[in-house]
Amino acid sequence: MSSRTSTYRAMTDAELYALLKEGDKTAFDQIYVRYWKKLIDDSFKRIRSAEVVEEIVQDVFADLWVTREAKEILNLYPYLLTCVRYKIFALYRKGKTAPTFEEAAEGVALSSLQADSLLHEKELKGCIALWLDIQPAKRGEIFRLRYIDELSTREISVVLNIAQKTVQNQLITANSNLKKFLEKMMVILLSVLCF
Repeated sequence: MSSRTSTYRAMTDAELYALLKEGDKTAFDQIYVRYWKKLIDDSFKRIRSAEVVEEIVQDVFADLWVTREAKEILNLYPYLLTCVRYKIFALYRKGKTAPTFEEAAEGVALSSLQADSLLHEKELKGCIALWLDIQPAKRGEIFRLRYIDELSTREISVVLNIAQKTVQNQLITANSNLKKFLEKMMVILLSVLCF
């Protein structure tokens, strides 16, 4: 084991995430090693298909890497777990799998951050809809397919007959653009509220 690996292993989630945002692949690898098994185990409680569970967890980690610059994550493991559970819920909603629950419902509590986010969900969806209307057609379509229809980048590339790398690049651009748009919307909202 190299001293660099042990240094990364000793880091907190916040330290690793800060390095990840800067594009540090070793930090990403450490986050992956730290949480991959936990996420697989939690997912397998709900879906008894190793293949589906592994794909969900891989998608969550791929999204973490691709959107690393566009997100501000305060609590890494709860965030990853919420992403995995959301993807599982999306599969239930699409009817692609039946739920298997092995823990009490009260054990699946929302964090205060998530609960606060739910209060503003309607406003956020309105802002995103407005943002989507002003995007180039192809970028908007890719964004909708990924985040509304929940297709993987591979599936989107097949549907649109374009390279998967093009899809990933468009999503990176879209996420960055959306972040800037939402920041501007917050400034406008705050200025209206303050005056």
